Amino acid sequence: MAFKKATITPEKGSTINGGKSFTVLFNPTEYNLSESANYAETSVPGLDGPIQQYISGNTQTLTLSLMLDTNGRRVFTGKESVEEIAPTSVAPRVKQITDFLYIDGELHRPPKATFSWGSLAFTGIVTEVQQHYTMFTSDGIPVRAKLDVTFRSVIDVEKQQRQQPLQSPDRTKRRTVTAGMQLWNLALEEYGDMEQWRTIAKANGIMNPLDITPGQVLKIPAL
Repeated sequence: MAFKKATITPEKGSTINGGKSFTVLFNPTEYNLSESANYAETSVPGLDGPIQQYISGNTQTLTLSLMLDTNGRRVFTGKESVEEIAPTSVAPRVKQITDFLYIDGELHRPPKATFSWGSLAFTGIVTEVQQHYTMFTSDGIPVRAKLDVTFRSVIDVEKQQRQQPLQSPDRTKRRTVTAGMQLWNLALEEYGDMEQWRTIAKANGIMNPLDITPGQVLKIPAL
């Protein structure tokens, strides 16, 4: 069975490579996926230190190295027939990748790309391409290059809002305090914003955010 080549596909409407998918010359030997979340420190009166407020998450990054080689080769075309393919510049192959870093005239922004190989199908923007040229012809034409490429995922805002809607109330309601409940966690649940604990505190005449007890009924005002 022949090895399946990895492909890179520009998003619909892009002019890169005529909007068509293209294969890499050599599959990567490995790739790295990373995910991260962003937090901010929030100071709350009455606490010895700040608390961590979740800001955003599910940012994924794909990094990999691609080898490009156009140094020419011998191709067997028959039982004893060999065709010599002359070396050509590797620059056009490099440009296929680096074009994703620049504004596409049709999209008016850098296009997204999908890297597909086996079970991996990663869609994102290309944020960095480090180019290492390692072989040249006698007249200085580069014929081999190693590219270290970084893809960063992008978020479909409308899709994410449908999947993870914020529970901000449009009318006043009440919540009963349970053991371990804190105003900032309650604000995060109700409004999606930990800073809104002050809104709850003000509505209930609470001066100290730690001064709540299990069984206490709190008014959760509409924003």
